[in-house]
Amino acid sequence: MTDVARAAGVSPMTVSYTYNRPERVSEESRSRVLRTAAALGYPGPDPSARSLRYGVTRTLGVVLGEHLSYAFDDPQAVAFLAGIAEVCAERGYGLLIVPTGTGDEDAGRVVAAPVDAYVVWTTTGDDPALAAACGTRRPVVVHGGPGRDGTTLVGIDNRGAARAVGAEVFATARRPAVLSFPVDRQRDTFVRRGVEPDTVGYPVTRDRLAGYRDAAEELGIDWSEVPVGVCRTNDEAEARSVMRHLLAAAPDLDAVAAMSDRLALAALREAADPVRISGWDDSDVAREHGLTTVAQSLRAQGTACATAALGDPAPDHRDDWRLVRRASTGG
Repeated sequence: MTDVARAAGVSPMTVSYTYNRPERVSEESRSRVLRTAAALGYPGPDPSARSLRYGVTRTLGVVLGEHLSYAFDDPQAVAFLAGIAEVCAERGYGLLIVPTGTGDEDAGRVVAAPVDAYVVWTTTGDDPALAAACGTRRPVVVHGGPGRDGTTLVGIDNRGAARAVGAEVFATARRPAVLSFPVDRQRDTFVRRGVEPDTVGYPVTRDRLAGYRDAAEELGIDWSEVPVGVCRTNDEAEARSVMRHLLAAAPDLDAVAAMSDRLALAALREAADPVRISGWDDSDVAREHGLTTVAQSLRAQGTACATAALGDPAPDHRDDWRLVRRASTGG
């Protein structure tokens, strides 16, 4: 920088302002500095050094408790990240995805991330990655839960939405079942009757199970007899395998409430008519296959998360859902 200043006949401060605060430099001086820098092969200040000096990286971190490929494979994750990316682009921020799992190194990876704030994809209350993000004292926004002191929570009323779609799919059922997201960070797959929501670690899974239970009990269905098939991820192939286990445990089941449209499609392909089936998200899959579902905008929720992480109030999305009735439940 000193060499550029000397060659351009300006002060080092003028060179610094040219790159960091161009509005404080005349157009003539700025052009002369940039021409001189190009001639000398100077690319500009090191961004990492600037970050250390000012304590700002202009990068937003997304802590994703999934395999990194999930961010590009899962349609709802893609929509969510697109909402975040839109805000980052508008604000001149970069986006850093920090994938985490169950390893001991997760907390260190989160703390070391060169970011100004975090958006945390739904996780469990005992997740070390969440604790690590909160411990940095940078802003933390959690999507879907869990809520935690000092963080902002963004998400819909999953219990209320599940109660509504459960009432629809279980309306004429005698032997309903549920195809569920994972219940804890171990992500075991299993089929079990009457899974109690209070034993579930993931808030989104817990709230949806509670809503399905509310609907079942209001219809006189004994929740303790309802088989729940738990999937490791939002993957159709795996869900078809879990659905086959569900059918083996309850061959006469007549309704399935699935926690995503992908899981619902797996149920549709494995179950025989006339099983009633519902999904969640109102994706292209739901529209193509006539699935009753819960419509929500993960993109809008991603936008809200990023907006809150960068210091603005987050819109309330709790009521930002609606029941969509289609042929899979006779709608």
